[in-house]
Amino acid sequence: MKAIAPTTLTYPIVETFHSIQGEGTWMGVSAFFIRLAGCDVYCPWCDQKESWTSKLSPQQSIKVLGEAAKQANPTIVIITGGEPLMHDLWPLTKELQSLGLRVHLETSGAHAFSGQFDWVTFSPKPFKVPHESVYSHVNELKVVIANQKDLIWAEEQAKKLHPEAIKYLQPEWNSPQSQPLIFDYILDHPDWRMSLQMHKFLGVR
Repeated sequence: MKAIAPTTLTYPIVETFHSIQGEGTWMGVSAFFIRLAGCDVYCPWCDQKESWTSKLSPQQSIKVLGEAAKQANPTIVIITGGEPLMHDLWPLTKELQSLGLRVHLETSGAHAFSGQFDWVTFSPKPFKVPHESVYSHVNELKVVIANQKDLIWAEEQAKKLHPEAIKYLQPEWNSPQSQPLIFDYILDHPDWRMSLQMHKFLGVR
């Protein structure tokens, strides 16, 4: 039986689009987003609920995804979701990097780590405990803050990371009290930074 060529492998895709990275360390750079379908974290304030199920999303091959990313000519390619680590990301990242692209991951860490990345943004959620395999790969910690309990969660997660990981607190978009809460916390804890979703202020994806 003939083996399937790696580039014919497919993933369920909610959307791909070329925009700017709106959050964190790489905020403002040209980015091609690959949003994978499927998530079992179920954050109540999630702004991508359409990505929770993979049943309605079309499958796209690694070859097609790589070609689209390369044509966009971005600074970075961001694999996001949903929860991308629900999928084996080794084939996809290998293809993208073979095309000379810089590949980033945005994950809650809810599943075992897979893939080869140039940058990993870790956004752990208390609704589903992160997999231990993720912590050693993290370059950037980004915790969404809606209330005081989330700050405690952020500190617990930060203790498991390499000390050089950059640490961000990001206001939950629909919680007005979160911004002053983070502002005051950072003044007292200067090892943290605030991350704002710039793309929402600009009205772009």
